[in-house]
Amino acid sequence: MSHRKKILDFSSRTLVMGVLNVTPDSFSDGGLFYDHERAIEHGMKLARDGADIIDIGGESTRPGSDPVPLEEEIRRVIPVIEALARELDVPISIDTCKAEVASRALDAGASMVNDVSALRFDPDMVRVVAERKVPVVLMHMKGTPKDMQLDPRYEDLISEILEFLEERVHFAESNGVPPEAIIVDPGIGFGKTVEHNLSIIKHLRRFKSLGKPVLLGTSRKSFIGKVLNVGVEEREEGTAATVVAGILNGADIVRVHDVAKILPAVRMADAIARAP
Repeated sequence: MSHRKKILDFSSRTLVMGVLNVTPDSFSDGGLFYDHERAIEHGMKLARDGADIIDIGGESTRPGSDPVPLEEEIRRVIPVIEALARELDVPISIDTCKAEVASRALDAGASMVNDVSALRFDPDMVRVVAERKVPVVLMHMKGTPKDMQLDPRYEDLISEILEFLEERVHFAESNGVPPEAIIVDPGIGFGKTVEHNLSIIKHLRRFKSLGKPVLLGTSRKSFIGKVLNVGVEEREEGTAATVVAGILNGADIVRVHDVAKILPAVRMADAIARAP
């Protein structure tokens, strides 16, 4: 799996995706990096701290959030991507559901698309990804960010998520997305209860049956707060535990906010997972 900056190599270790939200309202760091200069500075720090990928988003997908207008999302992310692409060799991912944002971001220097809708919300997104031949993350979400946490229910959690991802992989490949460019994400926190999230992590290896790299995004999410009874700012140790469990159960990429704090846990879990 290659692109113009680096090759994403999943064979030797788990990759760390650093989160950079250029939003006023994200659940964990909303407003912290809304200013472009601060966002660029934080992106540089993520790279220094050891991020393998920097995932930049301009639209909050926290539970209950509303969509952001196209031009506003572009205004938030493009200057940050342009600046970081000039300075860094680390691949930049654009976290968006909008084809126009993805296209503009790829023009600006991004080399990967992270679509929480799995190419469902914008009919043009699959064409953009297929034409550019860039890695794309297809994530499971029940409903939309506005309503996904309103009493989510499943008959068979893992099987239903697997079936959804299998269908989205087929859709992507049948529309020209290279098979080797696809990454799957079971969507922790996106239409899931605490128990659902814990079960996904426990049974994460089942998603390897899709034959694609698996991304796990647990960082600072509310289920950690509920299990440990702590606020957002106190969820780093809980995040580390979920990351370790995920790696031992087959995660290929972990998406985290604080790369410096989580990286030692990633490296230790990798050493155990890959031990003879």
